[in-house]
Amino acid sequence: MSSKAQSHPQKIDQLLTSIHARTAKVGIIGLGYVGLPLALLFNEAGFPVTGFDIDPEKVKALNNGRSYIYRIPQTEIAAAAAKGFLATDEYAQAKEMDAIIICVPTPLNEYHEPDLSYIRETAKAIAPHLRAGQLIVLESTTYPGTTEEVLVPILEAGNKSQLKAARDAQYDPAGTFLVAFSPEREDPGNDTVARKDIPKVIGGLNPAASELAGAVYNSIFNRVVPVSSPAVAEMTKLLENIYRCVNIALVNELKMLCLRMGIDIWEVVRAASTKPFGFQPFYPGPGLGGHCIPVDPFYLSWKAKEWDFHTRFIELAGEINTAMPEHVVNRGSAALNSQRKALNGSKVLDMGLSYKSNVED
Repeated sequence: MSSKAQSHPQKIDQLLTSIHARTAKVGIIGLGYVGLPLALLFNEAGFPVTGFDIDPEKVKALNNGRSYIYRIPQTEIAAAAAKGFLATDEYAQAKEMDAIIICVPTPLNEYHEPDLSYIRETAKAIAPHLRAGQLIVLESTTYPGTTEEVLVPILEAGNKSQLKAARDAQYDPAGTFLVAFSPEREDPGNDTVARKDIPKVIGGLNPAASELAGAVYNSIFNRVVPVSSPAVAEMTKLLENIYRCVNIALVNELKMLCLRMGIDIWEVVRAASTKPFGFQPFYPGPGLGGHCIPVDPFYLSWKAKEWDFHTRFIELAGEINTAMPEHVVNRGSAALNSQRKALNGSKVLDMGLSYKSNVED
Protein backbone atom coordinates (compact mmCIF):
# COMPACT_ATOMS: atom_id res chain seq x y z
CA MET A 1 0.00 0.00 0.00
CA SER A 2 1.34 3.46 -0.92
CA SER A 3 2.32 6.11 1.62
CA LYS A 4 -0.66 8.11 0.36
CA ALA A 5 -2.96 5.20 1.18
CA GLN A 6 -1.45 4.84 4.67
CA SER A 7 -2.74 8.31 5.57
CA HIS A 8 -6.30 7.42 4.54
CA PRO A 9 -9.14 7.01 7.02
CA GLN A 10 -9.91 3.42 7.98
CA LYS A 11 -13.02 3.26 5.79
CA ILE A 12 -10.98 4.08 2.67
CA ASP A 13 -8.31 1.55 3.62
CA GLN A 14 -11.04 -1.09 3.94
CA LEU A 15 -12.34 -0.31 0.46
CA LEU A 16 -8.82 -0.46 -1.00
CA THR A 17 -8.31 -3.82 0.68
CA SER A 18 -11.59 -5.17 -0.73
CA ILE A 19 -10.67 -3.91 -4.21
CA HIS A 20 -7.31 -5.67 -4.09
CA ALA A 21 -9.03 -8.82 -2.79
CA ARG A 22 -11.66 -8.63 -5.57
CA THR A 23 -14.45 -8.62 -2.99
CA ALA A 24 -15.61 -5.03 -3.58
CA LYS A 25 -19.11 -4.96 -5.07
CA VAL A 26 -19.14 -3.18 -8.45
CA GLY A 27 -22.29 -1.74 -9.98
CA ILE A 28 -22.40 -0.79 -13.67
CA ILE A 29 -25.24 1.55 -14.66
CA GLY A 30 -26.13 1.43 -18.36
CA LEU A 31 -25.69 -1.95 -20.05
CA GLY A 32 -25.06 -0.82 -23.61
CA TYR A 33 -21.99 -1.17 -25.81
CA VAL A 34 -19.82 0.46 -23.10
CA GLY A 35 -21.34 -0.73 -19.83
CA LEU A 36 -21.92 -4.40 -20.65
CA PRO A 37 -18.34 -5.15 -21.81
CA LEU A 38 -17.06 -3.32 -18.73
CA ALA A 39 -19.31 -5.39 -16.46
CA LEU A 40 -18.02 -8.58 -18.10
CA LEU A 41 -14.41 -7.51 -17.54
CA PHE A 42 -15.01 -6.95 -13.82
CA ASN A 43 -16.90 -10.23 -13.59
CA GLU A 44 -14.08 -12.09 -15.33
CA ALA A 45 -11.61 -10.55 -12.86
CA GLY A 46 -13.57 -12.09 -9.99
CA PHE A 47 -15.54 -9.09 -8.68
CA PRO A 48 -19.18 -9.45 -7.61
CA VAL A 49 -20.88 -7.37 -10.34
CA THR A 50 -24.42 -6.05 -10.66
CA GLY A 51 -25.59 -4.40 -13.87
CA PHE A 52 -28.29 -1.71 -13.76
CA ASP A 53 -30.46 -0.65 -16.70
CA ILE A 54 -33.83 1.06 -17.10
CA ASP A 55 -34.73 -1.28 -19.98
CA PRO A 56 -36.45 -4.35 -18.47
CA GLU A 57 -35.97 -6.28 -21.74
CA LYS A 58 -32.19 -5.95 -21.48
CA VAL A 59 -32.30 -7.02 -17.85
CA LYS A 60 -34.45 -10.02 -18.71
CA ALA A 61 -32.21 -11.02 -21.62
CA LEU A 62 -29.04 -10.90 -19.53
CA ASN A 63 -30.54 -12.81 -16.62
CA ASN A 64 -31.67 -15.47 -19.10
CA GLY A 65 -28.16 -15.75 -20.55
CA ARG A 66 -28.91 -13.92 -23.81
CA SER A 67 -26.88 -11.20 -25.53
CA TYR A 68 -28.27 -8.25 -27.48
CA ILE A 69 -24.90 -6.91 -28.67
CA TYR A 70 -23.52 -8.40 -31.87
CA ARG A 71 -19.89 -8.73 -30.78
CA ILE A 72 -20.71 -10.27 -27.37
CA PRO A 73 -21.66 -13.94 -27.79
CA GLN A 74 -24.25 -15.72 -25.67
CA THR A 75 -21.47 -17.86 -24.17
CA GLU A 76 -19.91 -14.78 -22.49
CA ILE A 77 -23.22 -13.86 -20.86
CA ALA A 78 -23.76 -17.42 -19.68
CA ALA A 79 -20.21 -17.59 -18.28
CA ALA A 80 -20.72 -14.30 -16.44
CA ALA A 81 -24.02 -15.51 -14.97
CA ALA A 82 -22.29 -18.66 -13.74
CA LYS A 83 -19.82 -16.44 -11.87
CA GLY A 84 -22.60 -14.45 -10.20
CA PHE A 85 -23.32 -11.58 -12.59
CA LEU A 86 -26.85 -10.21 -12.18
CA ALA A 87 -28.79 -7.48 -13.98
CA THR A 88 -31.53 -5.38 -12.43
CA ASP A 89 -33.69 -2.32 -12.98
CA GLU A 90 -34.09 -1.79 -9.22
CA TYR A 91 -31.84 1.16 -8.36
CA ALA A 92 -32.37 0.67 -4.62
CA GLN A 93 -29.73 -2.04 -4.89
CA ALA A 94 -27.16 0.72 -5.52
CA LYS A 95 -26.75 1.03 -1.75
CA GLU A 96 -25.10 -2.41 -1.72
CA MET A 97 -22.38 -1.38 -4.15
CA ASP A 98 -18.90 -0.25 -3.12
CA ALA A 99 -18.15 1.28 -6.52
CA ILE A 100 -20.76 2.53 -9.00
CA ILE A 101 -19.74 3.23 -12.60
CA ILE A 102 -22.13 5.21 -14.80
CA CYS A 103 -22.10 4.40 -18.53
CA VAL A 104 -25.25 6.05 -19.89
CA PRO A 105 -25.74 7.74 -23.30
CA THR A 106 -25.02 11.44 -23.89
CA PRO A 107 -26.70 12.34 -27.22
CA LEU A 108 -27.48 15.72 -28.76
CA ASN A 109 -30.97 17.19 -28.72
CA GLU A 110 -32.82 18.51 -31.76
CA TYR A 111 -30.98 21.85 -31.44
CA HIS A 112 -27.54 20.19 -31.52
CA GLU A 113 -27.08 20.87 -27.82
CA PRO A 114 -25.89 18.35 -25.18
CA ASP A 115 -28.63 16.13 -23.79
CA LEU A 116 -27.57 15.22 -20.25
CA SER A 117 -30.97 13.82 -19.28
CA TYR A 118 -29.62 10.28 -18.89
CA ILE A 119 -26.89 11.46 -16.51
CA ARG A 120 -29.35 13.58 -14.54
CA GLU A 121 -31.95 10.82 -14.24
CA THR A 122 -29.33 8.28 -13.23
CA ALA A 123 -28.00 10.63 -10.55
CA LYS A 124 -31.53 11.18 -9.24
CA ALA A 125 -32.15 7.42 -9.19
CA ILE A 126 -29.07 6.51 -7.14
CA ALA A 127 -28.84 9.61 -4.91
CA PRO A 128 -31.37 8.39 -2.29
CA HIS A 129 -29.38 5.17 -1.90
CA LEU A 130 -25.87 6.60 -1.49
CA ARG A 131 -23.89 5.70 1.60
CA ALA A 132 -20.68 7.09 3.05
CA GLY A 133 -17.46 5.91 1.43
CA GLN A 134 -18.96 4.82 -1.88
CA LEU A 135 -17.05 5.56 -5.08
CA ILE A 136 -19.04 7.01 -8.00
CA VAL A 137 -17.35 7.11 -11.43
CA LEU A 138 -18.87 8.73 -14.51
CA GLU A 139 -17.72 7.30 -17.87
CA SER A 140 -20.21 8.97 -20.23
CA THR A 141 -18.57 11.29 -22.75
CA THR A 142 -19.46 14.89 -21.96
CA TYR A 143 -18.17 18.45 -21.75
CA PRO A 144 -15.61 19.55 -19.12
CA GLY A 145 -17.37 20.43 -15.90
CA THR A 146 -20.24 17.94 -16.10
CA THR A 147 -19.04 15.80 -13.19
CA GLU A 148 -18.65 18.76 -10.82
CA GLU A 149 -21.45 21.00 -12.12
CA VAL A 150 -24.19 18.45 -12.93
CA LEU A 151 -23.57 15.02 -11.39
CA VAL A 152 -22.25 16.00 -7.95
CA PRO A 153 -24.95 18.60 -7.07
CA ILE A 154 -27.73 16.11 -7.88
CA LEU A 155 -26.09 13.38 -5.80
CA GLU A 156 -25.60 15.77 -2.88
CA ALA A 157 -29.12 17.19 -3.02
CA GLY A 158 -30.88 13.85 -3.39
CA ASN A 159 -29.29 11.62 -0.76
CA LYS A 160 -31.07 11.07 2.53
CA SER A 161 -27.99 11.23 4.77
CA GLN A 162 -26.88 14.70 3.67
CA LEU A 163 -23.62 13.26 2.35
CA LYS A 164 -21.24 15.51 0.42
CA ALA A 165 -18.73 14.68 -2.30
CA ALA A 166 -15.19 14.64 -0.90
CA ARG A 167 -13.35 17.54 -2.56
CA ASP A 168 -10.19 17.99 -0.48
CA ALA A 169 -7.32 15.81 0.65
CA GLN A 170 -8.61 16.16 4.21
CA TYR A 171 -12.24 15.11 4.53
CA ASP A 172 -14.69 13.31 6.80
CA PRO A 173 -15.16 9.76 5.46
CA ALA A 174 -18.31 9.33 7.56
CA GLY A 175 -20.08 12.18 5.77
CA THR A 176 -18.80 11.92 2.21
CA PHE A 177 -18.77 9.84 -0.95
CA LEU A 178 -16.01 9.84 -3.58
CA VAL A 179 -16.37 10.94 -7.22
CA ALA A 180 -14.22 10.54 -10.31
CA PHE A 181 -14.49 10.73 -14.10
CA SER A 182 -12.93 8.12 -16.38
CA PRO A 183 -13.82 8.35 -20.09
CA GLU A 184 -14.79 5.20 -21.93
CA ARG A 185 -12.51 4.21 -24.82
CA GLU A 186 -14.57 1.56 -26.56
CA ASP A 187 -13.91 0.90 -30.25
CA PRO A 188 -16.69 -1.40 -31.49
CA GLY A 189 -15.47 -3.99 -33.97
CA ASN A 190 -11.78 -3.50 -33.13
CA ASP A 191 -10.28 -6.91 -32.34
CA THR A 192 -6.65 -5.85 -32.70
CA VAL A 193 -6.37 -4.28 -29.21
CA ALA A 194 -7.56 -6.16 -26.13
CA ARG A 195 -9.77 -4.05 -23.87
CA LYS A 196 -7.40 -4.57 -20.93
CA ASP A 197 -4.56 -3.06 -22.99
CA ILE A 198 -6.38 0.27 -23.50
CA PRO A 199 -4.99 2.76 -20.91
CA LYS A 200 -7.63 4.19 -18.55
CA VAL A 201 -7.59 7.93 -17.86
CA ILE A 202 -8.85 8.87 -14.38
CA GLY A 203 -9.56 12.25 -12.79
CA GLY A 204 -10.79 12.26 -9.20
CA LEU A 205 -12.53 15.05 -7.34
CA ASN A 206 -9.94 14.57 -4.60
CA PRO A 207 -6.77 12.43 -4.20
CA ALA A 208 -8.58 9.57 -2.45
CA ALA A 209 -11.14 9.33 -5.27
CA SER A 210 -8.31 9.20 -7.83
CA GLU A 211 -6.52 6.47 -5.92
CA LEU A 212 -9.62 4.37 -5.33
CA ALA A 213 -10.74 4.67 -8.95
CA GLY A 214 -7.20 3.82 -10.02
CA ALA A 215 -7.26 0.70 -7.86
CA VAL A 216 -10.63 -0.35 -9.30
CA TYR A 217 -9.55 0.05 -12.92
CA ASN A 218 -6.07 -1.37 -12.32
CA SER A 219 -7.85 -4.61 -11.52
CA ILE A 220 -8.95 -5.02 -15.14
CA PHE A 221 -6.73 -2.66 -17.18
CA ASN A 222 -2.97 -2.92 -17.58
CA ARG A 223 -2.36 0.81 -17.30
CA VAL A 224 -4.06 3.68 -15.48
CA VAL A 225 -3.32 7.32 -16.40
CA PRO A 226 -4.15 9.69 -13.53
CA VAL A 227 -4.90 13.35 -14.27
CA SER A 228 -5.44 16.27 -11.93
CA SER A 229 -9.24 16.66 -12.11
CA PRO A 230 -12.47 15.31 -13.63
CA ALA A 231 -12.50 18.27 -16.06
CA VAL A 232 -9.09 17.27 -17.46
CA ALA A 233 -10.32 13.71 -17.96
CA GLU A 234 -13.51 14.98 -19.63
CA MET A 235 -11.49 17.21 -21.99
CA THR A 236 -9.12 14.34 -22.78
CA LYS A 237 -11.94 12.27 -24.25
CA LEU A 238 -13.22 15.19 -26.32
CA LEU A 239 -9.73 15.89 -27.69
CA GLU A 240 -9.42 12.26 -28.81
CA ASN A 241 -12.68 12.41 -30.76
CA ILE A 242 -12.25 15.97 -32.06
CA TYR A 243 -8.84 14.96 -33.42
CA ARG A 244 -10.54 12.26 -35.47
CA CYS A 245 -13.44 14.50 -36.53
CA VAL A 246 -11.15 17.25 -37.82
CA ASN A 247 -8.87 14.86 -39.70
CA ILE A 248 -11.82 13.03 -41.26
CA ALA A 249 -13.15 16.39 -42.44
CA LEU A 250 -9.73 17.26 -43.90
CA VAL A 251 -9.49 14.09 -45.96
CA ASN A 252 -13.15 14.40 -47.03
CA GLU A 253 -12.48 17.91 -48.33
CA LEU A 254 -9.35 16.71 -50.13
CA LYS A 255 -11.40 13.88 -51.65
CA MET A 256 -13.82 16.34 -53.24
CA LEU A 257 -10.91 18.41 -54.58
CA CYS A 258 -9.16 15.30 -55.93
CA LEU A 259 -12.33 14.28 -57.77
CA ARG A 260 -12.30 17.59 -59.64
CA MET A 261 -8.59 17.29 -60.36
CA GLY A 262 -8.83 13.68 -61.57
CA ILE A 263 -6.61 12.38 -58.74
CA ASP A 264 -7.27 9.15 -56.79
CA ILE A 265 -7.43 10.20 -53.11
CA TRP A 266 -6.98 6.59 -51.97
CA GLU A 267 -3.71 6.36 -53.86
CA VAL A 268 -2.63 9.67 -52.31
CA VAL A 269 -3.37 8.43 -48.78
CA ARG A 270 -1.54 5.14 -49.41
CA ALA A 271 1.52 7.00 -50.66
CA ALA A 272 1.50 9.49 -47.78
CA SER A 273 1.19 6.59 -45.32
CA THR A 274 4.66 5.38 -46.27
CA LYS A 275 6.15 8.32 -44.32
CA PRO A 276 7.37 6.83 -41.03
CA PHE A 277 6.78 10.00 -38.98
CA GLY A 278 4.46 12.99 -38.80
CA PHE A 279 1.52 11.40 -40.63
CA GLN A 280 -1.43 9.22 -39.65
CA PRO A 281 -3.79 8.02 -42.39
CA PHE A 282 -7.46 8.99 -42.36
CA TYR A 283 -9.83 7.89 -45.10
CA PRO A 284 -12.72 9.63 -46.87
CA GLY A 285 -16.29 8.44 -46.51
CA PRO A 286 -19.94 9.36 -46.94
CA GLY A 287 -20.12 11.19 -43.61
CA LEU A 288 -19.81 10.26 -39.94
CA GLY A 289 -21.34 7.32 -38.11
CA GLY A 290 -21.45 5.73 -34.72
CA HIS A 291 -22.25 7.39 -31.42
CA CYS A 292 -19.09 9.40 -30.70
CA ILE A 293 -17.61 11.33 -33.61
CA PRO A 294 -20.86 12.92 -34.90
CA VAL A 295 -21.80 14.02 -31.35
CA ASP A 296 -18.89 14.62 -28.99
CA PRO A 297 -17.19 17.60 -30.72
CA PHE A 298 -20.41 19.59 -30.41
CA TYR A 299 -20.36 19.11 -26.63
CA LEU A 300 -17.20 21.19 -26.49
CA SER A 301 -18.31 23.80 -29.03
CA TRP A 302 -21.51 24.26 -26.98
CA LYS A 303 -19.63 24.58 -23.69
CA ALA A 304 -17.08 26.96 -25.23
CA LYS A 305 -19.80 29.56 -25.75
CA GLU A 306 -20.04 29.87 -21.97
CA TRP A 307 -16.45 31.17 -22.10
CA ASP A 308 -17.15 33.48 -25.06
CA PHE A 309 -15.04 31.27 -27.32
CA HIS A 310 -15.84 30.21 -30.88
CA THR A 311 -14.45 26.75 -31.76
CA ARG A 312 -14.06 27.44 -35.48
CA PHE A 313 -12.11 24.27 -36.33
CA ILE A 314 -14.68 22.01 -34.71
CA GLU A 315 -17.67 23.69 -36.34
CA LEU A 316 -16.05 23.80 -39.78
CA ALA A 317 -15.17 20.10 -39.53
CA GLY A 318 -18.78 19.42 -38.56
CA GLU A 319 -20.07 21.33 -41.58
CA ILE A 320 -17.82 19.42 -43.99
CA ASN A 321 -18.66 16.01 -42.57
CA THR A 322 -22.38 16.76 -42.36
CA ALA A 323 -22.38 17.74 -46.03
CA MET A 324 -20.84 14.46 -47.21
CA PRO A 325 -24.14 12.52 -47.59
CA GLU A 326 -25.37 15.25 -49.96
CA HIS A 327 -22.11 14.91 -51.89
CA VAL A 328 -22.73 11.16 -52.24
CA VAL A 329 -26.27 11.76 -53.51
CA ASN A 330 -24.96 14.29 -56.05
CA ARG A 331 -22.34 11.80 -57.25
CA GLY A 332 -25.02 9.14 -57.61
CA SER A 333 -27.23 11.54 -59.51
CA ALA A 334 -24.35 12.41 -61.85
CA ALA A 335 -23.66 8.71 -62.46
CA LEU A 336 -27.31 8.14 -63.34
CA ASN A 337 -27.32 11.19 -65.61
CA SER A 338 -24.37 9.73 -67.49
CA GLN A 339 -26.63 6.77 -68.26
CA ARG A 340 -29.49 9.10 -69.17
CA LYS A 341 -31.47 8.13 -66.07
CA ALA A 342 -33.13 10.39 -63.51
CA LEU A 343 -32.53 9.92 -59.81
CA ASN A 344 -36.29 10.26 -59.31
CA GLY A 345 -37.72 6.80 -59.91
CA SER A 346 -34.41 4.95 -59.98
CA LYS A 347 -33.79 1.97 -57.72
CA VAL A 348 -30.75 2.58 -55.51
CA LEU A 349 -28.90 -0.11 -53.56
CA ASP A 350 -27.11 1.14 -50.44
CA MET A 351 -24.53 -1.48 -49.40
CA GLY A 352 -23.30 -1.11 -45.84
CA LEU A 353 -25.54 0.85 -43.48
CA SER A 354 -23.35 0.47 -40.39
CA TYR A 355 -20.60 3.04 -39.91
CA LYS A 356 -17.98 0.28 -40.07
CA SER A 357 -18.00 -3.45 -40.63
CA ASN A 358 -19.61 -5.85 -38.18
CA VAL A 359 -21.12 -3.28 -35.80
CA GLU A 360 -24.77 -2.57 -35.09
CA ASP A 361 -24.62 1.25 -35.25
